[in-house]
Amino acid sequence: MDANSRLASLRRTGEPNRAARARTSPGRKVLVVDVGGTSIKILATGHHELRSFASGRTLTPRRMVSGVKKLARDWAYDAVSIGYPGPVLHGRPIAEPHNLGRGWVGFDFPAAFGHPAKVINDAAMQALGSYKGGKMLFLGLGTGLGSAMIVDGIVEPMELAHLPYKNGTFEDYVGRAGLERHGKKKWRRHVADVVARLIAALEPDDTVIGGGNAAKLHALPPHSRLGGNANAFQGGFRLWEKAAALPHAGTRSKRRA
Repeated sequence: MDANSRLASLRRTGEPNRAARARTSPGRKVLVVDVGGTSIKILATGHHELRSFASGRTLTPRRMVSGVKKLARDWAYDAVSIGYPGPVLHGRPIAEPHNLGRGWVGFDFPAAFGHPAKVINDAAMQALGSYKGGKMLFLGLGTGLGSAMIVDGIVEPMELAHLPYKNGTFEDYVGRAGLERHGKKKWRRHVADVVARLIAALEPDDTVIGGGNAAKLHALPPHSRLGGNANAFQGGFRLWEKAAALPHAGTRSKRRA
């Protein structure tokens, strides 16, 4: 099935609720938590069915952990991967998220879960799960615009969403607010234009379009392929693999207004 056929299938049925079985280091059981502006999705090693609950602007990290523990109470795991919707430095959030409650910066996730935990930018986690080699650009169409690059196995989270575009920023036009404001037809044109501009500027070998709103595209922009949301979980599992691509420790993701 080619990418545009997959888009048609997603528009008919929605995002598949089945994800690939985890491939982690022997004996390691990982719980992957994908933190989003509208929902929290989880999956653990050895399981296929995603579980989720609503998030939103009042969700604090403590409430998130409590909700995840309740949802995963019958799953066995000894490590946690967290995809965070904001910039991350040295495995810690460095800015509060736009679409959730406060308290994420400085929160002790390993202590709260009672297990080792790794935090990574959510777009970087999905990029890691989509990666096939070389220089790859990932763009996630969701509540906002997630972005990451992987260059020769090194993950570089980016904050392209807040770069100036037209009368606002990229995110203003291709995020959920832009979709609701302009309608699907104009939103699709904006997505095609933004993707073309970023490909021209960054010259990736491979470009992946992911996120929950990717299924709303009529066709994929030229020189890109579709990345399913299940790739976020594969990226979370890969974080604990010995040969995994890892975020560059010295890179600070800078937010631009």
